[in-house]
Amino acid sequence: MESSLRDKNRRRRSHSAPDDSEEERRRRRRRDREREDRGIGRGERGDDRNRARRRSNDRDEKRRRSRSPAQSSSRRSDDRRSKHSSTRDHSPSRQESREKDTRSAREGSATQISRKSKGPLPSQAASFQSNKDPSMALVPAGDTEVPEKQKPNFAPTGLLAAASNSIAQADGTSIVLKYHEPPEARKPPTKDEWKLFVFKGADILETIELSTRSCWLVGRELAVVDMPAEHPSISKQHAVLQFRHIEKTNEFGDRLGKVRPYLIDLESANGTSLNKEEIPPSRYLELRDKDMIQFGHSTREYVLMLSPKI
Repeated sequence: MESSLRDKNRRRRSHSAPDDSEEERRRRRRRDREREDRGIGRGERGDDRNRARRRSNDRDEKRRRSRSPAQSSSRRSDDRRSKHSSTRDHSPSRQESREKDTRSAREGSATQISRKSKGPLPSQAASFQSNKDPSMALVPAGDTEVPEKQKPNFAPTGLLAAASNSIAQADGTSIVLKYHEPPEARKPPTKDEWKLFVFKGADILETIELSTRSCWLVGRELAVVDMPAEHPSISKQHAVLQFRHIEKTNEFGDRLGKVRPYLIDLESANGTSLNKEEIPPSRYLELRDKDMIQFGHSTREYVLMLSPKI
């Protein structure tokens, strides 16, 4: 009996051992699956977090690229200042000094804006004053007077007239004429015979037919004058006898034109006399029959006469 009971127990143990091992295996498998599921869930969560971090990093890089270098540098400097300011000692005296600085800066900007908006733009000297005192850049220069620009002068210099009225000589030099004929210059008509008699005392030295030309230049410059005069008191280009065509209106309103002789002094040193009276320089004076002319201090007398009509 005892042997049979032992055999039965052995068989039960032999049958139960494999059954327990299978249940344990199943439990282990379930545990392993749960562990694997847990591990997979954790890995997926970690991947999702890594993806979100990558996306945020990409967005930050794009923003940094889109920003200008000035903005990025200013933001970096602001970050540095904020870091340094956080490490500094926040005392009330420093805060008060900062508030004063900000107030003064605001007041200075307000005064600059008011100066700009009140009056016209500052002068060039006032704008360049900013090199010495930048805070007073918009203030006028004071008593310093700005030199005025030289205005253009369009008056004739006489160089063109001198070039056109110059006579070249054989030795290469040129003589500039002091006189040129006006547009109303005319030759006297043939019916009017004007003559100039040269007297020295009671003697007639020379008789000049004036009707042959319209202009007679008197002087010592033999290369250019028409009527030479050798007295030392007479200038090189002393005076001119000019025939001019002048129109006059009579009492009935009719215009009558005549060619008459005129005398002009070319600003000579010793002047010209008409009927023993000195005439003003650079001015035409009408001559009449039997007028007497004297040049300088010469004793010769030039008498103008119109021959009588037959």
